[in-house]
Amino acid sequence: MTFTEQTIDRTFQNTFEQYGLSQKQVAVLRKKDVQITDAAKIALLNAEKPENARTVQCSQTDGKVTVKPFLKWAGGKGQLLGEIKKYYPFEDGKFSKYAEPFVGGGAVLFDVLSRYALEAVYISDVNKELINAYRVIKNEVATLISFLKAYQNEYIPLSTDERKKYYLLKRELFNTLKISDDEVKSVEKAALMIFLNKTCFNGLYRVNRKGLFNVPMGSYKNPMICDEKNLLAVSEKLQNVEIVCGDYGVSADFIDDKTFVYFDPPYRPLTETASFTAYTENSFSDEEQIKIALNLIKVIAEHQLADSEFEDVSEILEQYKRENRDLRKERDILRKVYLNIKQRH
Repeated sequence: MTFTEQTIDRTFQNTFEQYGLSQKQVAVLRKKDVQITDAAKIALLNAEKPENARTVQCSQTDGKVTVKPFLKWAGGKGQLLGEIKKYYPFEDGKFSKYAEPFVGGGAVLFDVLSRYALEAVYISDVNKELINAYRVIKNEVATLISFLKAYQNEYIPLSTDERKKYYLLKRELFNTLKISDDEVKSVEKAALMIFLNKTCFNGLYRVNRKGLFNVPMGSYKNPMICDEKNLLAVSEKLQNVEIVCGDYGVSADFIDDKTFVYFDPPYRPLTETASFTAYTENSFSDEEQIKIALNLIKVIAEHQLADSEFEDVSEILEQYKRENRDLRKERDILRKVYLNIKQRH
């Protein structure tokens, strides 16, 4: 393999960072005229790098493989898992199924899959490209990895200006495949989505009203575009997962009294100028938030409440709608509903 001097220097810096040296420490070494031959640099590049807490995507403890999301995702709950897992109800065996109708990056999904062997698991999302990526990882992971390895080998050695051109070409191709919706190109489209996610600004997924992905390139020095180990582990965990492209309402057919359901709908914009909220070309409005609340209470009623109790609880929501109250108060509405249910049980 041939390296340009620029590529060697940049990757040499990244390699030393993996070994625990900061940019400042490397700069000090260079300032002191520490001479490193090109041969030594290449040897370092080919050396096995130590695992880093920021880059390790899967691990194995007590015989169980722990997998993590294959995408960065705005609003992901990775940092909140310590709290969320306190509410998992699987230990006593009463709940043996799991449903996540707004799967997104899947932080909670993969935590659950890593911890428990459940009877059935269901995930869904309205984002067609996201669901396509999940399905491709489940069914065609080897071909996907081949695409991603090629992107990584082509992208990493480039200069910043060259990376921008490469990124824009891949973004244009992704949008072309997105609009054409050609199933024959599903693996390539999934690979492009993962590439863009790993190299775009903050790992955001944003589309305009035409449905075109329009996030600019980020400034990552050495992004992990192809994490083969984690992708293989994710593929294994997804084998028994039902993956559906559709809204949360479709999950009603799967949910029963043995199902633990995790709801995490898209955030509503706090201001009219909030720009990174367009998850699909169809925005997620206040009315949709209220509709979710009503459907959620309906599901709870079917499995936890008597019909008369449900009528009383849902009246709280309907009253807010009749009185035309500020729909930004939906959290207060749901809190009232929750307290009502809690008092009855």
